[in-house]
Amino acid sequence: MDNRSGVDVDEAGAVELARRVLGEEGVESGELGLVFVGPEESRALKLEHLEIDEATDALAFPLDALDDLPDGLPRQLGDVVMCPQVVGEEWQAPLVHAVLHLVGYDHGDEMEAREALHR
Repeated sequence: MDNRSGVDVDEAGAVELARRVLGEEGVESGELGLVFVGPEESRALKLEHLEIDEATDALAFPLDALDDLPDGLPRQLGDVVMCPQVVGEEWQAPLVHAVLHLVGYDHGDEMEAREALHR
């Protein structure tokens, strides 16, 4: 967990929500990075990785998803980068959305169904 946003965030609440979603998705162990950034860093990341020049609420950078791993290797889910200044008080839904990307869901009906389960 890293907060580079310059504002206070509910770090404990975000960690708890991410853990709950992962548990409900069957992920018993693994590493997930959670970083809070300001609007300029959010904008730079979205431009660099998605070629869209705007700040955004949350970005997901998946690694392993739920792929099979060799024995003994820890699961590396990836990173979620959130911008509290864009998210505002409604940070839970973007966090759930980003965590679901880390476990392999893409946009569409299945993602929407999984999001509804985690509300």
